[in-house]
Amino acid sequence: MVADSVKLTGEDIEELKQLGEAHFWPHSRPIGDMSDETGIKLISKAEGVWVEDGEGNRWVDTLAGMWLKNIGHGRKEIAEAVYQQMQDVSYSPGGTVSPATVRLAAKVASLSPDPDSRVYFVSGGSEAVETALKIAKAYHKNNGEPTRYKVISRRGSYHGATHACMALGGSAASGPQDYGPLVPGNIHIAQPNKYRGPHTDIECAEELERTILHEGPHTVAAFIGEPISAAAGIHIPDSGYWPRIREICDKYGVIMICDEVITGFGRTGKMFATEHWDIQPDIFTVAKALTSGYLPIGAAVASKKVADNFMGQDNMLRHLITFGGNPASCAAGLANLEIMENEDVVQNSAEMGDYLYEQLQTLYEHPIVGDVRGGMGLICGIEIVKDRDTKERFPAEANLGPILDKLMSDHGLLGRAGDVIALSPPLTITRDEVDFVVRQLDSVLEQAEAQLGAE
Repeated sequence: MVADSVKLTGEDIEELKQLGEAHFWPHSRPIGDMSDETGIKLISKAEGVWVEDGEGNRWVDTLAGMWLKNIGHGRKEIAEAVYQQMQDVSYSPGGTVSPATVRLAAKVASLSPDPDSRVYFVSGGSEAVETALKIAKAYHKNNGEPTRYKVISRRGSYHGATHACMALGGSAASGPQDYGPLVPGNIHIAQPNKYRGPHTDIECAEELERTILHEGPHTVAAFIGEPISAAAGIHIPDSGYWPRIREICDKYGVIMICDEVITGFGRTGKMFATEHWDIQPDIFTVAKALTSGYLPIGAAVASKKVADNFMGQDNMLRHLITFGGNPASCAAGLANLEIMENEDVVQNSAEMGDYLYEQLQTLYEHPIVGDVRGGMGLICGIEIVKDRDTKERFPAEANLGPILDKLMSDHGLLGRAGDVIALSPPLTITRDEVDFVVRQLDSVLEQAEAQLGAE
C-alpha cells in the first residue's frame, strides 16, 4: 500500500486537468486529453512499484517509469542527498567540479568492464549517445583517420530523440516521416530476432563484417547497439552474438559502442548487460537508472584505450553539455548506487527476473500470445499475434494498443502495450507483486481476446 498518499480534492483535480488540457504538451501522446478514459493520468504519490492518483486509485508501474525507476519510487534517501548537495554546491561554474561529480565518475568507472575508464557526464540518454558518437569520430581523427565518420547500427533500434540519434536504427518510430531526411553516414544492419528471423543471431553479427567491407573500413567510425534492444521487441541474443561483434570491430578498428541506457545498473541481473557475455565495449552509454530517475543524468563511459587518446590540449574533446555532471544529479547517483549495493538490488533483479519469466509461460494458454521473451533479469516481452501459427500481427484497425492499454489500466497495471507488452518493473519488486502482475495480465489477455474476436 502506498503510504501517506496525497489526496487531492475534486476541485484540485478539475483545476489541474483544465490547466493540463490547455497548456501541458505530453511526450508522444495527443495534446489536450487528460480524461479518465483515454488521457494522461494525474498521479500524486508513488512508492516502490506502485503509483497512485489523487483519488486513491493505484497501479503497478510495470515499466519502471520509462525503464529507469530501478530502486523504486519514493526513496527519501535520494531526496535527502540532493537537498544536502544543493545546500553546498548546486552548480559547478566553468573550470570547476564538485566532489559529488568526481566521486560518481570514480564509482561508475569502478563498476565498469574497464575500471580505468573515464566518464563524460551529460543530461540524459540522447546526449550520452550523441557524445559517444562524437568521441568515436574524434578518436579516429586524433589517430590520423579523419575519413572514418560512418556509424553502423541495427534496424529497429532506438538510441534517442535528437536528430543524429534518430538516424541510428532508422526505426519507423523515429524516422523521417515527420522531420525530413535522416543524418547521413548512418548504415543499418539486421537485429537479432529469433522469433521472426529470417537470420540467426550469428548471421546478424556476420552482416556487420560484410557491411564494413562494403562501405570500406577506412570510412567506418563505430558500431552501436543495445545489449538487449527494448525498441526492437526485447530479444535476448545468443551467447555468441556479442563476442562475435567484438571480434569484428577489433579486426577493422571500429569503435564498439554499447547503449546501456536501458539495460545498465541491474536491469538484466548484472550491473551492466555486457557482463553476461564477458565483453568490454570501447564506449558505453548510461542514463535513466544511474539516478533511478530521481534527477536527469547521463554519461558516455570510454575505456582507457579510447580516453587516453584525448590527452593534451591538441587532442581534447571539444564538446560541452550545460548540465553534464550537475552536482545534485551526481549526489542522487551516488545515493542510488549505495542503495543498490546495500540492498542487493541487482541480485533481486536476477532472481525476480527468473521468476517473472517462469510465471509468464502460463500466458501461452491465450491464443493471442505468440512469444514470451526474457530470462535475463527484469526485462521481458510478450508478443501478441492474431494467428500464432503464422505469426500474423493484428492490423492497425483492430486498435490492439488502445484496447490493451485500457484493459491494463482497468486491472491496476501501468505500462506500454501493443504488438509487444513490455515488462520492466522496478528491480525491488517482490514475488507477491510479480504474482499480481501476471494474474492481472491473464485477465487482460482474456478480455482482449473477447474484444478482438480471437477466442
